[in-house]
Amino acid sequence: MILVVFRSRNRPDGDLDEYSRRSKRLHELVQQHPGFISIESFETPDGEEVSLELFENDASVKAWRDNPEHRETQRWAREKFYSWYSTQVSEVIREHEVDLMQRSTATTAS
Repeated sequence: MILVVFRSRNRPDGDLDEYSRRSKRLHELVQQHPGFISIESFETPDGEEVSLELFENDASVKAWRDNPEHRETQRWAREKFYSWYSTQVSEVIREHEVDLMQRSTATTAS
């Protein structure tokens, strides 16, 4: 699995309505992309936007990066919206998940 961490800050004069429209469209588009697993986006208390994106493999990440509509939105955001951004791409070495609300009562053998 590949984790993409995208962080950004907006320009004070950035068009929030246009950004919201484009962001919504890309979220819809990536969910149809082969190899896409999930995306979580949030804003930090100091205004930084963060997206955590999971893909099955690096080929899928590269294909998403090269998607024409994604490329056009990236260009627009660099030119018109972001004051700063960074991208980190990492391979997931290990994953562990426990849903503590779904556990049944465990019994211990003596």
